[in-house]
Amino acid sequence: MNCSLVGRIAARFSGVRLGKKFLLTRFQRLTNLAAMRVKSLCISRDSCGAALVARMALVAGVFIACTLIVRAQDTVQEEPLPSSTDYTVAQTNAAPPPPSLPYAVDTYNSKGGAVGGEGYSAEPRRFHYSLRLTVRGVYDDNIFLSNTDRVSDYYFAIEPAIMIGFGDVEGRGGDYIRLDYMPSIILFVDHSNENAVDHLIHLEGRHQFSRLTVFVAQDVVILDNANLNSLIDTTGQQANIDVSARTRLNLYVTRLRANYELTGKLFLTGEFDASIYDYRNDFINSEILSGGLYINYNWTPKVVVGIGVTAGYDFVDDPNPDQTFEQVNVRLNYQMTGKLNFYASTGIEFRQFDGNRSERTSPVFELGAIYHPFDGTTITLAGSRNMFPSGFFPNQDFAATNVVLRIQQRLLQRIYLGLSAGYENADYFPTVRGVSAPRDDNYYFVEPSLDVLITRFWSAGVYYLHRQDFSSIDFFSFYDNQIGVRTTIRF
Repeated sequence: MNCSLVGRIAARFSGVRLGKKFLLTRFQRLTNLAAMRVKSLCISRDSCGAALVARMALVAGVFIACTLIVRAQDTVQEEPLPSSTDYTVAQTNAAPPPPSLPYAVDTYNSKGGAVGGEGYSAEPRRFHYSLRLTVRGVYDDNIFLSNTDRVSDYYFAIEPAIMIGFGDVEGRGGDYIRLDYMPSIILFVDHSNENAVDHLIHLEGRHQFSRLTVFVAQDVVILDNANLNSLIDTTGQQANIDVSARTRLNLYVTRLRANYELTGKLFLTGEFDASIYDYRNDFINSEILSGGLYINYNWTPKVVVGIGVTAGYDFVDDPNPDQTFEQVNVRLNYQMTGKLNFYASTGIEFRQFDGNRSERTSPVFELGAIYHPFDGTTITLAGSRNMFPSGFFPNQDFAATNVVLRIQQRLLQRIYLGLSAGYENADYFPTVRGVSAPRDDNYYFVEPSLDVLITRFWSAGVYYLHRQDFSSIDFFSFYDNQIGVRTTIRF
């Protein structure tokens, strides 16, 4: 590894990891005087902060209790949760890709259970729209994800969202086109210079010809914070574990899937993916292109098996070498109507590094499951292991292995209990000879939540988020706690 790493660790960095890429866009050096001021600020605020958090929790508890009393006087039409396969059906996957992937998968909606009905019509070839406004008030005890200079603050998040579409936008079984857009406006109480606006955009569509079915999706994600926010998570479950700080990242992801029926039981799947990681500062950019071809067999009406290959090229800024890779994968798709959907892909990847080092062979996998054991209960599980170039450390890649579990339970038709938990390991390795890559990170998060559906169009709730990273390089280790209250109105 370049000896400049020593100087980097001595400074304070701001960066982001999105998907399975570690990225950096800014660094900021703190003087000793600044550090002393930060520490004194934290000491003076800790005592009053704890009291204020207790008041927020009490007010939230009283508010939710009042809504239960109002229920006896205000009868509203009960609404089920929206489809839990929001971004997955058109991809022909029974369960979504792992949440660390950069494109949105609404199966892993972390905004709480009391989401109400979106009012979509089941009729195809019809215009649809929905409007939503979510406001959150949050106390965060480590807004910079720092290992030593922990700074706490309160912030408000204003998150309007709009969906417009035409066709079967809910079921995604027929032709449709759909656009989702959500800006996330973050306003800090004491650190207004850290105010930021994220832009989350997702466009997708599906069209079926006689034997050919085509699905395309485009994501534009503009982030300016310490979290890896997406359309399915703005609370910060996926943190910036690469540099443990705030940063700016523009990400553009294109996905194309095409299924062609050969016989009643046999069909081909063609895949194309493109990802562009664009940074505002002078750090490592990258573009990843890949394509795949798979042959699939409908073994039974509920089970599909497949085998195929994926090949790609990683264009990485200097000093990292460009890379090529090939994968051989076996896939299984199991769908049990109304109860269990399961998807798994496992294989071997061969990666080359433009002649700078020998070929590396590694196992890869992706899996996902959606389970509805009882009415009002949803359990989702996702995991993956893949190799990716590092956007922070020169001449290094890392193997990213993660798993995420989410459980949601509806009680009394109006109360929604949620629990999200996840783990990720990032194991770095060199891409050129003579470079040391000692870093190894183990990150986890847990987020329980409680939401109440007050009326058909209005919900409110509370949540608690704890996240922690154990890194072999102490500078990157951190822990963080957040307590938030939220309310959502649907139009």
